[in-house]
This record gives sequence, structure tokens and C-alpha cells, in this order.
Amino acid sequence: MKNWIEAARLRTLPLSLSGIILGGLLAKWKGDFDGIIFGLSCLTTILFQILSNFANDYGDGTKGTDNELRVGPARAIQSGAISQSAMFQGIVITIILSLFSSVALLWYAFIPTYKKEFFIFIGLGIACVLAAIFYTMGKKPYGYMGLGDVFVFIFFGWVSVLGSDFLYSKTFTWDNLLPASAVGLFSVAVLNLNNMRDINSDKISNKKTLALRLGYQNAKYYQMVLMNLPFILCLIFLLIHQNEFIVKLESWSSLKPFLFFILFIPNTILRRKILYTKNPKDLDLYMKPTALLALFFAVFFGMGLSL
Repeated sequence: MKNWIEAARLRTLPLSLSGIILGGLLAKWKGDFDGIIFGLSCLTTILFQILSNFANDYGDGTKGTDNELRVGPARAIQSGAISQSAMFQGIVITIILSLFSSVALLWYAFIPTYKKEFFIFIGLGIACVLAAIFYTMGKKPYGYMGLGDVFVFIFFGWVSVLGSDFLYSKTFTWDNLLPASAVGLFSVAVLNLNNMRDINSDKISNKKTLALRLGYQNAKYYQMVLMNLPFILCLIFLLIHQNEFIVKLESWSSLKPFLFFILFIPNTILRRKILYTKNPKDLDLYMKPTALLALFFAVFFGMGLSL
């Protein structure tokens, strides 16, 4: 059990929940929140993330990408803690649990009134499963072609935030793309940091991540953009909706939506440390803080609107 818990990589779960939390807080801001939808959304997302972690362990383990040169926590197949066949069985079981949780969530959210939306989201759930599996698994995993950043941005940002908000409100608004993109960018920042850390071992294994294609120094400049742009996008969102939350300019309550800007200071400190890190292996120190920053960003921004 201990080996399976480690393979599930629980430290990645807060990042995957960021979009779900923000989607729920956006719904609460608009008066559409539902506790059961929120709980089932969190459960489904956790299962998708664990599935992705199992598939990532299996894909990199069977391809030899996880080897003695890898930095960070040892993977289950790499260390021999879990066999390839057992991991494959674990992936199948997690797929079944993920789909069961997805159907339960969508049935509660859409049936009987929104049958069309139910089937559309069933297809979206299947797409999430396939995206989790084929990041490193299969003959041509998209993570080995430098497309991981695009898929993480879409699924951790747009699908997570916009999809969860739609479960509550049954409506889509274009301006929600701004906070959804902000969460997506922070999620990509965590992935890019991971890929910069593994840039030397990925080069040997022919895992052509975007960080490897850009080169170490350019990947750090890319990281700066990923960590700065979310603040700008959410500021634009607030300016669009300023009449909805600013009652009096002299009132402190009108400043609550700007709560997330408190994080700009630790974000700046973290960015500088990453920028001036010369040895890629040392970037492992900043993985957890960056993931937590993404989570706090989603929570603070959402709470600033909804409280």
C-alpha cells in the first residue's frame, strides 16, 4: 500500500484541484454553487490525476526514461517497488473508478434536464482519460513530442475551470477564459519546471519536451512569462467586472477581489531563484512551492470574488 501511495504522488493533487476550486468559487460568486457537485468534481479530478501519475510512471518506466540520471523522487517501476504488470492493472482499475466517478458527477449535474450536455461531458471525460494515459504511454506519446505544455494548459486550465463552472451554472461566459487561462499557465509553469529539472536525462532518453527544445536558459525565460502572465489576465478580468464588485472606491471591501496580488511578492522571490539557478538538478527545490503558489493563486482569486 505504501508503494501505491507513493506512486500516486499525492503532492501533485493540490495543483490538479486548483482549477476545480476556482471553478467552484466562480460559481459561488454568481450564486450557482452546489456542494455535491463540488465534492464529486474534486473526487473525479483526484482520480484523473492519480491515473495520470500511474500512466506517467508506467510510460517512462517501460521506455527507460526513468533511470539513474533522473532527479527527484524515485518512480515505482524505476525502483522496482511495483512491477510493470501490476502498474498496468492499477491503471485499468483507476480508469474504471475515474469513469464511474465522472458518470456519477455528470448524472447529478445534468440529468434529467440537460441530457445533451450530459453526453457532451461524457465525451470530455473520456478525453481526459486518454490525455492522462497517452502523455507518456503508447508508441507516440505527446509528452515526448513537446506537446505536454499545450495539453496541461487546456485540461488543467480551460477544461478544469470552465468545465467545473458549467456544471453549476449550465452557461459559458467568454470572460471566464481569463482566470481559466491563468490557472492553466501556472500549471504549465510547474510542468516546465519539472522538464527543466530533467532536461539532461530527457535529452539522453530522447524525450523532446518543450524545455529541451528551447534550451535551459530560454526555458527559464519562458518560466518567467508563465508565472507573471496569470496576474495580468486576472487583473483584466477584474477590470471587466469592476462595476459588479466595487461599491465604493473608499471601501475596503472593494479591494477584496485584488487579494491574490498578495502572492505577487512570493511569486517574484520564487521567480528570481529559478532564474538564477545554474544547475538543473537544483530546480527540484522549487517544484512544491510553485505548485502551492498555483493553488493559493486560485483560492485567493476565487475567495476575493465570492466572499
